[in-house]
Order: sequence, then C-alpha cells, then structure tokens
Amino acid sequence: MEERHKRILQRNRVNLVSDLNPSDMYDGLLSKGIFTQDMIDEIKRSGTRRDQARQLVRDLETRGSRAFPALIECLREKGQHSLPDLLLAGEPQSQPLPLPVHVRPVVRPLPVCKYAYVVKYHLIKVVIFITAPEREFGKPRATGRVRRDSIQSYKMDASPCGHCLIINNVDFEPQSELNNRTGSNIDCDKLERRFQSLNFIVLVKRNLKQKQIRQELSALSKKDHSQCDCCVVIMLSHGTEVSHNRFPGAVHGVDGPNVPVQLITNYLNGQNCPSLQGKPKLFFIQACGGGERDTGFEVTPDEDRPCIGGTDDQTDAMPMSSSSDSLSTPSDEPDARATLPTPSDILVSYSTFPGYVSWRDTQAGSWYVETLDNVLEDNAADNDLVTMLMMVNHEVSQNSAKGLYKQMPGSFNFLRKLLYFQVLPCQRPIQA
Repeated sequence: MEERHKRILQRNRVNLVSDLNPSDMYDGLLSKGIFTQDMIDEIKRSGTRRDQARQLVRDLETRGSRAFPALIECLREKGQHSLPDLLLAGEPQSQPLPLPVHVRPVVRPLPVCKYAYVVKYHLIKVVIFITAPEREFGKPRATGRVRRDSIQSYKMDASPCGHCLIINNVDFEPQSELNNRTGSNIDCDKLERRFQSLNFIVLVKRNLKQKQIRQELSALSKKDHSQCDCCVVIMLSHGTEVSHNRFPGAVHGVDGPNVPVQLITNYLNGQNCPSLQGKPKLFFIQACGGGERDTGFEVTPDEDRPCIGGTDDQTDAMPMSSSSDSLSTPSDEPDARATLPTPSDILVSYSTFPGYVSWRDTQAGSWYVETLDNVLEDNAADNDLVTMLMMVNHEVSQNSAKGLYKQMPGSFNFLRKLLYFQVLPCQRPIQA
C-alpha cells in the first residue's frame, strides 16, 4: 500500500473502528483478491466487531497498492458512503485513485548473433551457422550492472533486494524424541552472512515450536514486499516424509510436530502474498527428506573422488530407534504420489533427495549448506541460481559419510526466468 494511503487509514483509524462493519467487507475483499479466506477467518477470530474492524484495517496496510481502492469500492457497494467520503477528503480531486489495470507484456526480440561451427566429415568441410540469443552462448555478464525485468531474467536490483528469514532449530525438547542438531549454528552463521552480502534483510529465529514457525511465516507473508524483488526462506531443522500433492517433506519444530514444506511455500504464493506476485520466492531446506540412507553405486575411476565426510557426520532425520552405528534410524513414512501443480516463481532447494537422510558434520556444519555457501561466494557474480544449484548437487554428491553413505541434493524449480543475485562490493549487514 502506498504510504499516503497508509497515513489516511492511520489518521482515520478511530472512525473506521467505530463505524466500519467488517462483515460487510469480507466477500468484496475476498472476490477482489485482497484477502484470502484464511486471513478473513483469522480476522473473525480476533473478537468483537470493533476488534475485527481494527484487525481488518491493520491487515489492509500489508496487502499492496490495490487494497485502498478496493476498500473504497467495497464501502460504496455496501452503501457506507460516509466512510469513503471521509477517507477521500484529503485526496487531490484531480488525481483519482488508481484502479487495477491489466497490462499485456511487450515482448521484444532478443539480440541475436551468428556462430560458425566447422564440422569435418572425412575430406568434406561443412560450415554450420547457428542463430541464437547472445547470452545463451556464455557471454560473460558484466559484474554489478543494473538488471531490469525482462523475458530472460528477473529484476533483482532493488535495495535491499528483499527479506530473508532463517529458522534455525538446534535444541529440541525431550518429548520430541529428537536429538539436538550440533553444528547447525555454523550453518546459520554462514547463511546469514552470505545473504547479507547478497543485499537481503536477514532475520534469524532460533529454536521455534511448530506454532511459532507458522506465526513467523504468516508475519513474513503480511509484510509489504512491493519495494522488494525477491524473498528467501531457509529452514534448518530435523525433517521427515509426509503425504503431499506439491512439495514433499516437512520440518519439525523443537516441540516435535512438523510443518509440511507445501504449507511453508503456500504462505508466500501469489494468492496469500500479493506483493510478491511475479517475484521469485526461494526456499532452502536443510533437513532429512526421509529415512533411507544412500550407499551409492560403483563408478569409473575418473568419477571417483576422495570423500570429505568424517566420523562427526549426523543426520537430520526424525529418530525412530537406535542403530549399531549410534546414528538414529530416521522415519520411513511413505510419500504420496500425486499430480504436481505449477506454482509460478517458486524454487524449493532440498539438501537431499526425497526419502533420504541429510548429513551434517557436528564440527563443520551440513554438507549442503557448506557447499551452497562456497558456491555462492565463488559464482554469484557471474552465474544464475539454477546453474549454481547444479554445482552444489555435483559437489555434495562426491562426499561420503563414514566412508559409506552418500547424499544427493535437488530442487523443485518453478521459476519462469533466470535469477542473478546482487553481489555487494563488501559485506555490510542490513538490519531486519
């Protein structure tokens, strides 16, 4: 919501709380896409009519530039003309309120260039000319240049670029029957510094219960992201398998109950967080995807590399019973097999393949986070995110735990464009 509209609501809050009938607004604000049904249900639970009106006005301020015009329209549709007149009294008459405009994107042809390839068939030389976008053939990208939104890459030049929420669960309550995650603070510190260097506002929350995880995600979804280009959520916790129809897996609160990854992503989708519509939403999950341990398979000598895992490796799976090697056996709840919808502009990066454990060194942190941090440090200035995640996949796949077990990260990618991070010339923390 624009600042001037926020000020109007704040200036007239007493009158709105006194005179507004929230029940008349719900259907209109829902049909106009300003509120979701879950948000309306939450407002209804806030108490009396005055309490509901107060909460409705407060939530409106987080719902983007269309929220104020939609409120005015709903008030007039219900015959409450005195409130719109009061709210518009300070508005310039020559500048009507903006209404939703459906704009068709303008697609311009990409610059092309010809590349000659010489193919020799015995004594015949054939020259093949291929016409393709310049960027496709690896022309180096100028470091630090301003990037506007295009059909090739997301706009990522806002300052700050966006919000980054890190939830780091280390110390688990006894009734959860989950071990403490020694080494996770190392992961958390690395990722906090890394995303600050990528110009994100980083907020770290530690040792959250299931309900607190959902509250933090809900608060993030209610922020006004209209001046940001991206949003990042990082979950560091124990994990398990759950039935799903979109994104597999779940992460545990320190009290034991879990939050499905599918629900985590839903908080920031285009319906629940309108100010992030069309913008990339990135989720990094350092947690087990299930209980299986991958022993890998034999490879040719040129693919074989020394393992870097050690005796301090632990899993991030939910323990079910003890095993001979003192590592807890993760759960093996089966995953559902369902069709996969395509929520746009979302990428979920998992530390391990669904169904398998994820390894963490108690002294150096998890394989996945350590590798992700190194790859971002070395390559973020020149490579897009998906390319860098393939680098992470390759590097982690070379490790071995206790000389035996392997790990394979992966991602569910529904981004529509390439994503290049900002890289600040020097690391400077941005206060959350």
